[in-house]
Amino acid sequence: MNSKTGKIIYWILTGLVAFVFIGSGSMKLMGGAGTEEMAQGLGGGSNMMVLGALEILIAFIWLVPKTGIIGALLAVAYMGGATAVHFVNNQPLLVPVLIQVLIWIATVYRFPELKQRILGKATAK
Repeated sequence: MNSKTGKIIYWILTGLVAFVFIGSGSMKLMGGAGTEEMAQGLGGGSNMMVLGALEILIAFIWLVPKTGIIGALLAVAYMGGATAVHFVNNQPLLVPVLIQVLIWIATVYRFPELKQRILGKATAK
């Protein structure tokens, strides 16, 4: 794969993750019928503004290359919590799990050193 194709894939994956978090965070901050319905299903809307702001903050941390790994860890943790909330409330798990997979794929692609650490061979002693 050449450098140009690699950069395109890099920015598509990075943009997809950011788009998901900014879109979801914006919807929570703006409110609306869909957000209110979701909030009632998940235990109340008192924290929707905080969650929306947190999602947007995670997206911006994710987008900056120097803080991208921290953003990835925050995004993975956030989606782990979202998956747990969906599980406890008997809601479908497909969307949060797919977002989690997207985050992991984008992270491993963006930060090859993590790929080496996570999937690399063990060193002989």
